[in-house]
Amino acid sequence: MIARPFALLLLVFLGLNSASAQSSPQQLAPILGDRVQPSAIVEFELRHYLVNRLTKMPAPTSAEQWTSEAAQLRQHLLNDIVFHGWPKEWVDAPPQFKDLGVIGSSRGYRLRKLRYEIVPGFWSTAILYEPASLTGKVPAILSVNGHAFLEGKAIEYKQKLCINYAKRGILALSLEWFGFGELSQPENGHDFAAHLDLVGASALGLFYLAMRRGLDYLYDHPNVDRNRLGMTGLSGGGWQTIVLSALDERVSVAVPVAGYGSLMSNIVHPADTSEIEEDATDFRAGQDYTILTAMRAPRPTLLIYNAEDDCCFRSPFVKQDIYEGIKPFFRLYRKEDALAWHENIDPGTHNYEIDNRQASYRFFTRYFDLPMAEREIPIDAEIKTYDELVVGLPKDNLTVLGLARKMAQEIKRPAIPSDDSQRRAWAHSEREKLKTVVRYQPITVESAWKMNNTKNKGLESLSYRLEFSNQLSATAVWVKAITSPDNAPVTIVLNDEGKKSAAAKVSSRVNRGEQVLAVDLLFTGDTTPEKPSPADYALIVAATGNRPIGLEAAQLIALAQWLGGLSQKQQIRLETTGMRSQVVALVASSIEPAMFSEVSIGEGIRSLAYLLDTPVAYRTASDLFCLDLYKEFDLDLLALVAEPAKVSYRTSEGPAEKTDRKRE
Repeated sequence: MIARPFALLLLVFLGLNSASAQSSPQQLAPILGDRVQPSAIVEFELRHYLVNRLTKMPAPTSAEQWTSEAAQLRQHLLNDIVFHGWPKEWVDAPPQFKDLGVIGSSRGYRLRKLRYEIVPGFWSTAILYEPASLTGKVPAILSVNGHAFLEGKAIEYKQKLCINYAKRGILALSLEWFGFGELSQPENGHDFAAHLDLVGASALGLFYLAMRRGLDYLYDHPNVDRNRLGMTGLSGGGWQTIVLSALDERVSVAVPVAGYGSLMSNIVHPADTSEIEEDATDFRAGQDYTILTAMRAPRPTLLIYNAEDDCCFRSPFVKQDIYEGIKPFFRLYRKEDALAWHENIDPGTHNYEIDNRQASYRFFTRYFDLPMAEREIPIDAEIKTYDELVVGLPKDNLTVLGLARKMAQEIKRPAIPSDDSQRRAWAHSEREKLKTVVRYQPITVESAWKMNNTKNKGLESLSYRLEFSNQLSATAVWVKAITSPDNAPVTIVLNDEGKKSAAAKVSSRVNRGEQVLAVDLLFTGDTTPEKPSPADYALIVAATGNRPIGLEAAQLIALAQWLGGLSQKQQIRLETTGMRSQVVALVASSIEPAMFSEVSIGEGIRSLAYLLDTPVAYRTASDLFCLDLYKEFDLDLLALVAEPAKVSYRTSEGPAEKTDRKRE
């Protein structure tokens, strides 16, 4: 009597769980691990996508027209992009410099140690090279640092430049730079500028203020002729030179060295511009470095590049766009000769050695109305050591990351309404704001190419290469038990490491009788470019006005719409592993909450503050460092906007920890 009911229960149990025998992680691993498309296709698609973002050069017909257009561009770039999110009182603050003493010399010049404040609590250092007999008004040059020179302002080539300027009667101010020299603290690494974007302050703003303070100092110096202000630098210093000298008309003469190229050359060579400040968010949306070069007209500008540069911006790759293409703008002012080009062949690598330095001496002395300097004055014996040029910083000096954390602590968000009708209106408003922050643009699946399939041992699968209406793609593998009906529940599985790492999760859902789509969105798994890194492409995507996370969320929504059409328009469940997949899923479900029944999160984070507190390296999760994202939203807020979709967090033990994520 007891055995028979037990046997019936056992049969029922086995029947309900018959699907569990259909799959195992070991069976699914080779199916999910099979690469659906090569990385070369991803790179090709990204390049073509970015080519469509190219800005058409203006075609002014008069000097007056271009002067007016350039003035409008300056205001747009400064107000809307460079200083996005920066307190006005910081931007407009007068320069704060402290004189910390003189290093004397009997060789016709002296060195003055300076410390200056970039923003409150964040100081940098500089060395002023002064002619010994400093009387009246003299020209001045702002000398800025490049990347990869650990010595910072003490690097030999820079000392030689500044000493030669001073010996020729020119004031030269040599600035330190984030991540190098006295600012070489790890938290001053340039990638931490992405954390400023996250909290709502453009990364470019800090870099711009750091160099503009130096220009402010020279402009206010009692011995400086304001009509003869110059600027120069190598690599990142060349980038600083074109940005500041294009946007600040006080720079009369500019000599950028191997520091930038056009968007077209960067699309072909993405590693040329792999720094956050160089591809700052939105900086190339509607304008490019070609246009910044044109904004120099008619002020004298010498472009120096290297023939076989072993870093970036080889002269044959950039000359057409940033020199030949810019001549007509100088011609409008009848100043075509004011735009000059110098190609270095010896050594031809990434350098500001004697050939390039002598080209700069000739150019500056010509346009400063000084005796022509054809040759460098030998000064090898006068080079100072790093320690001799140390100025010193406050012990509690902020860092780039420290500033981002400080700004994060000051974020205040409005209270969430408790009334149901007001809550719905609030959610709608937040949803629209989110679309703006992530630059969401709806897309559709244009083609679903079936690349492979299996159908054996109780399991069937189809591998897809999915092309979207914006010319980008994703890959996916659809899996279900052969016996599962076509209208079985659907789960989309995302994993930060790609679908190849999702075998256990896919197996679990298949064994519940579900259909599963394991997906690699853009910048994940099969849809990751390998040369160069995904972060380099992510930078250009953001610089040209879109957001990687917005592209990924749009792909997820389009996939859900496509999959819903195949499975009788059911609501779809999302299951994620890792913080990148988590945030993409939360963004997508907040934008289209009715589309998803649940977002189940594994190995996730509870707040975007984790990115700052850990800190998370930008290049491991570049899509999360979206301008204004943490300023406007956190993950619990996204979960509320996503209602009625339910958000749950899976614990490490396995069972889901259900929560509505109500704000306390």
